[in-house]
Amino acid sequence: MLNRIAKGLMLVTGVALALPVAAAPTNAELKIGISQEFETMNPLIMTMSASAYMYRMVGRSLVNLTPEGKWVPQLAKEIPSLEKGTAKIIDEGGKKKITAVWEIVESAKWGDGKPVICEDFITSRMIATSPTVSVGEKEQWTQVEKIEIDPKNPKKCTFKYEKAKWDFYQLAQFFPVPTHLEKPIFDKYNKQKEGYEKNSNYVRAATNPGLYNGPYVISEVKLGSHVSFSPNPYFYGKKPNIQKIIVKLIPNTGTMEANLRSGTIDMISTLGLDFDQALAFDKKAKAEKLAYDVHFVPSVTYEHIDLKLDNPVLKDVRVRKALVYSINREDLVKALFEGKQQVAIHNVSPKDPWYTADPGMITLYRYSKREAGKLLDEAGWKMGADGYRAKDGKRLSLNFQTTAGNKTRELVQVYLQNQWKQAGIEVLVKNEPARVFFGDTMSKRKFEGLALFAWVSSPENSPRSTVSGKAIPTAANGWSGQNFHGWSNPQVEKNLDALDLEFDAKKRAALVHQILKAYTDEVPVVPLYYRSDISVTPKSLKNYKMSGHQFYETNNVEDWNLN
Repeated sequence: MLNRIAKGLMLVTGVALALPVAAAPTNAELKIGISQEFETMNPLIMTMSASAYMYRMVGRSLVNLTPEGKWVPQLAKEIPSLEKGTAKIIDEGGKKKITAVWEIVESAKWGDGKPVICEDFITSRMIATSPTVSVGEKEQWTQVEKIEIDPKNPKKCTFKYEKAKWDFYQLAQFFPVPTHLEKPIFDKYNKQKEGYEKNSNYVRAATNPGLYNGPYVISEVKLGSHVSFSPNPYFYGKKPNIQKIIVKLIPNTGTMEANLRSGTIDMISTLGLDFDQALAFDKKAKAEKLAYDVHFVPSVTYEHIDLKLDNPVLKDVRVRKALVYSINREDLVKALFEGKQQVAIHNVSPKDPWYTADPGMITLYRYSKREAGKLLDEAGWKMGADGYRAKDGKRLSLNFQTTAGNKTRELVQVYLQNQWKQAGIEVLVKNEPARVFFGDTMSKRKFEGLALFAWVSSPENSPRSTVSGKAIPTAANGWSGQNFHGWSNPQVEKNLDALDLEFDAKKRAALVHQILKAYTDEVPVVPLYYRSDISVTPKSLKNYKMSGHQFYETNNVEDWNLN
């Protein structure tokens, strides 16, 4: 079934062979195709990958993680360290904390010429920690207890951290916002739930250059169509080579190649082609000697299915385990991805030093229809004459959602739907546009059963935002947090807290493995596969390097060159 579907898709994309090959782009303009629409350009509340991909062109943070996995300063002059004495562990009332001195690059400015100063980090922290503002992970903001500005230098400040955490310097998403533009908005609307989000300049006046401090500013936003970027004349770093960048939204990944060949776009972002399309196009590009490079880079992106643990059916761990046992994930990756993506066993990628596949440390689930059936029988779900299981006269039925128009995910859904049907489980597909799915359904936990999507992180990144019970989004916490499945485990909470404070690398890994043991035992999620990042670029594009983690290649967009 899967092989036939995959081949059919290749034939559909193959129609593009008749289209003319577009002229090579130049530094005058570069058009990038993206399949996912962004939800906001506000760095404090954005959660979608498309937003992060585009924001890195216009915004910078104190530090950044390179594609090679090294932390380097960005808006900061240097990274504070305990060794250099620019960071210190202090004792305050019997509690260990850290203070670190951060100094912002002297020439760093917003796109309206105003300097980037410590006050901008104070403002962003104030907004992000407000109970009326919904952010993906409050912890990254609350970890900084206080910011004190040097009275002699507005660009030099001391961060006091709530805890003495080993990764205190990893503030790649602790973004500043322009105080002179955003604080008046927050002051006016901060008492209203979501009042700031709806009235922020990033929503009401997204083309205001003063909102951005990166190599580009946003010059045009057309929802459902495109976002245009032009060079920021006040950027503190290297002057970008490309004079105009347009990110074009093409929600149907099946038409992405046709748009590339026709010249509607010049390249395809990491949020563009589905994997099978990329495999097919790579073969055609080589056979026809097309002027494109297709990049496949193993990543830390984790494709999985969140299970709504509030659902009475999914409260039973036996049902959750049966969902995993009844699907052949090895066959799935072979059929769809020619084995070039690896089956996922939990939420930590093989690229991460914390990864383990040791069956003595975690619980592994090999495909077993027999084991799945046994668990469902034990849970009281008996097979009926119609081929579906039922209990107390009610059919075992679950809704299954993902992003509409994403061909790979839709193919995965069909495959899984068929496998679960064989186990007697009815699965009903109810997909939504990405903007709705991520912006409302998931963020407010409106999904009812199964939700297929991906998490992208960075190596040695605490899983707190997706596994801590404190990160379950609720109306009471302003829908903050990314624990959409609603899993909570007291021992995991203790291990998360201990992980933050552990400076010994081996002990940190041991704590993560304990978390993974609980994660794989209790199955709040169905792991599917670890993705490879894919993109297509013109052969003439120089200095383009994919990272394979959450800090996209757009972080170095000023280095791209088409000459």
